[in-house]
Amino acid sequence: MEPDQPWWRPEQGSTTTWLLSVRVQPGASRTGVAGPTGPEGAELKVRLASPPVDGRANDELVRWLARELGVPRSAVTLVRGQTSRSKQLRIDTTNRRG
Repeated sequence: MEPDQPWWRPEQGSTTTWLLSVRVQPGASRTGVAGPTGPEGAELKVRLASPPVDGRANDELVRWLARELGVPRSAVTLVRGQTSRSKQLRIDTTNRRG
């Protein structure tokens, strides 16, 4: 994986752990990427079908990202933004499939 987007970059000092900055839109008709958003495209907009109730949208985001990136669910950690639309996730690509 190469850091070619401002929302996707390697964690400082690591070659297998990456940081992903997202802006979520919970309650969408389906889950998927909407594209870069924010100043200079600093976040990746992700639409989530789950509502922002009881952490369900966060759970869906983690599950969906793990599947899309080919990593185990345990490799995706929500670092910042548990109750915010802007979130930062840490992805460990050590056990990446395919």
